[in-house]
Amino acid sequence: MGTLMHCLSYKPQLRFPTFGITLCSSSEVSVSRQQVLKQVDKELAKGDERAALSLVKDLQGKPGGLRCFGAARQVPQRLYTLDELKLNGIVTQSLLSPVDATLGSIERNLQIAAVVGGVSAWNVFGFSPQRLFYVSLAALFLWTLDAISFNGGVSSLAIDTIGHTFSQKYHNRVIQHEAGHFLIAYLLGILPKGYTLTSLDAFKKEGSLNVQAGTAFVDVEFVEEVNAGKVSASICVRSARGCCC
Repeated sequence: MGTLMHCLSYKPQLRFPTFGITLCSSSEVSVSRQQVLKQVDKELAKGDERAALSLVKDLQGKPGGLRCFGAARQVPQRLYTLDELKLNGIVTQSLLSPVDATLGSIERNLQIAAVVGGVSAWNVFGFSPQRLFYVSLAALFLWTLDAISFNGGVSSLAIDTIGHTFSQKYHNRVIQHEAGHFLIAYLLGILPKGYTLTSLDAFKKEGSLNVQAGTAFVDVEFVEEVNAGKVSASICVRSARGCCC
């Protein structure tokens, strides 16, 4: 949450003694906002999401509050025909999710390296066919164990870590993607509470495998409506746009 302070600061305020109006200076507002952010972080650290959300909403639009929280105007939804999109110069292919083949390429290269390494070890160290068979069998057993017990989580963690280490393009794409989730949710009034950028980071924080990256949100309002058996359209649209963009 502290990273929002630089982009959510108020413009400097002026003092008008003639009319008896005194507004908060930018430095005072900045200090007040820092205190609010620290209190929000404190409530989230305690697991009291309702208190954190209430604190942000109570100060919404007030000096010292988090500026622009929930300030985005949502465009009414409607269905467009292909002809309408073409008429407005919109390329429909650009609306599809981008395809990143980085991890697939890394996985293929690792498989090739494993085969080449096995053949090289066979020739250099004089491994017998029987020993090479046992090594291959052990590798196949570990791969099968990971696929069945962890749904391929260990392999995904290793490949994602290699991708972040050796591919700056992949690393930057993940950062930009999660920053988009964070920003859109904030502007729609959904309070972000944390994020991870790598599978290794997610494993350290949550003990979760098969997660490349993610942004977590305060969803007490959504959960309450789901438990009540009735989800309002506004909550549904905000959650869909903020979390699935």
